[in-house]
Amino acid sequence: MSRFPFLVLFGAWCLGPQPAAAQSATAIYASPTDTIRLALPQAEQQFSQNNLAVLAQQYNVTVAQAQAVQARLIDNPSLYVEQDVLRRKIGRPTVPEGTVGSEAIVTVQQLFSLAGRRKAAGQVAQQNAVVEQYNLQDLLRNLRYQLRSTFYDVYFKQQTLRTYATEITSLTRTVSLYQTQFEKGNIALKEVIRLRAFLFTLQSERQSLLNDVASDQTDLHVLLRDATGSQFVPLVDLRRTRELNLASHPEQELIDTALVRRTDLNARRASLQQQNLNLKLQQKLATPDLAVGYTYDKAGSYINNYSALTLGIAVPIFNRNQGNIQAAKAQIAGSQLLVDQQQLVVQSEVHQAYQLAARNDELFQNTDRDTAPFARLMVGIEQSYAKRILSVVEYLDFFESYKNNLVQLNTLRANRVRAFEQLNFAVGKPVFRAE
Repeated sequence: MSRFPFLVLFGAWCLGPQPAAAQSATAIYASPTDTIRLALPQAEQQFSQNNLAVLAQQYNVTVAQAQAVQARLIDNPSLYVEQDVLRRKIGRPTVPEGTVGSEAIVTVQQLFSLAGRRKAAGQVAQQNAVVEQYNLQDLLRNLRYQLRSTFYDVYFKQQTLRTYATEITSLTRTVSLYQTQFEKGNIALKEVIRLRAFLFTLQSERQSLLNDVASDQTDLHVLLRDATGSQFVPLVDLRRTRELNLASHPEQELIDTALVRRTDLNARRASLQQQNLNLKLQQKLATPDLAVGYTYDKAGSYINNYSALTLGIAVPIFNRNQGNIQAAKAQIAGSQLLVDQQQLVVQSEVHQAYQLAARNDELFQNTDRDTAPFARLMVGIEQSYAKRILSVVEYLDFFESYKNNLVQLNTLRANRVRAFEQLNFAVGKPVFRAE
């Protein structure tokens, strides 16, 4: 019996079930009980409401605001009472004529801050709350970048996994049938071994990609505070991703925006302002507090029912808060240098991110993204292999080229979108959005 009629029939049969293979690959991510279809706006909303790190940082802002309230509060008055009880109860001395009852002293004292020190302390504490608010916004910026970049990474990796699933299904069927033909003596063992080796390579690559996706899924679950264990299936509009471009946003415009919007830079500026306010506070602390009080003595002074006004103030001869004032000046100088450094960091990061986005976009625009010719070519390749026109080496070479084209195309798409997200992160504002 000739091998060729069988192989022609095998080639035709092998090409027929492709839609079923594609459906099988899609089913991996479409189980209604194990997967959650997730759009990016929905993910961002869930992230803002549920992320534990964000919620914890919000408490830091609340603490700083409460400390600002505390710093403005007036000191409580002090009350001192003295009553002669023990000696009279034990000794029962004779009370001199003209003495009114037992001895009692009452003193009330209030401390007043001079030179606006309390107001200055409140301003320093309030500025600390502003710094914490910027820290919260910067945490949101970092975590939102992680969320958005991971979201798109998972989407494109899942697209690549579908390619692997389809090809593995097809090649597994081919290996099974060629194994049968080898057992019948129609083909050589080395041909089956080559097919099996290539199948194993595809399975290994797919497993490595599955591990990456599992890690990304873990990150998404943590970011979204989701404990269900379900697999997220990102929903992405590829048409919107293709429309991303830099044409309407020059680099200098984005740098100027970043210098205004970057929360880490604004946090440094707010910290510098806090140091300036702290210097004013330390200068005011050189002025001592004034203690004003009232004393009443019932029978212990030269007259009965003695009343007196008391005033007290520390004399600033030795300690005029010189050290703290000098330290505050040094902190201002250091904070100014940190602000200047952060400005350079922002400019450099925007420049690098802009160049990266431009290179990825140029490569994407100049790449032929039409995979239909490859698909049609693979049909002819499989038919030629079934008819023994091509050797197994040639067949697998074309098969790998087709796979690499799809994988690299998804990688290119993912790198391009990630580059735009990195540019958004560097600018500190979502200038480029594909959702």
